[in-house]
Amino acid sequence: MHSTRVKVCGITRPEDAIAAADAGVAAIGLVFVERSPRCVDFEQARRICATLPGWLSVVGLFMDATANYVDEALSCLPLNWLQFHGSESEAYCRSFGRPYIKAVAMAGDTPDWSDFSSATALLLDAHAPGQQGGSGATFNWKAFTPPERPWILAGGLNVHNVASAMALMKPNALDVSSGVESAPGIKDKQLMNEFMQVIRHG
Repeated sequence: MHSTRVKVCGITRPEDAIAAADAGVAAIGLVFVERSPRCVDFEQARRICATLPGWLSVVGLFMDATANYVDEALSCLPLNWLQFHGSESEAYCRSFGRPYIKAVAMAGDTPDWSDFSSATALLLDAHAPGQQGGSGATFNWKAFTPPERPWILAGGLNVHNVASAMALMKPNALDVSSGVESAPGIKDKQLMNEFMQVIRHG
């Protein structure tokens, strides 16, 4: 079994969630950010979650959402993790009492890895501060020293570069979205399977 865990983010359809699970991913991400082309409402999210095997983790992605909105999501959906992509404070992220992942914008200034010490992991994405992920862009992997804490590599991963990314970066986990899509929010079963084959066999 491969040791690098993979999350496929931006799932919008039950059939894509099932295909991701069949491919062997550890988690799926549901995006609750209205301006994202991968945004789902709570009813869509319920239908997706109803199809999932019990061992698959579900991550809810938010960006500068109100606390009430996050609480509503938690009350009606089986979210195992929260993921925050905005300017949320650590106190806000911690307030929901769930394990959380904090996204770090790698296109800005050099991050302070000591920020968000209560986060279970940091997600290092290629976007600029205030922007969303899922753009297909990567950041400069070679000019990068990873944090000495659990972290997830995101941003522009696909079947062609993931092997080199793993060899060079040695991340604890990977987050892929646009790299396994046929269109924004529409995952490609074959690409997900090929991505996971690379993870397993290099």
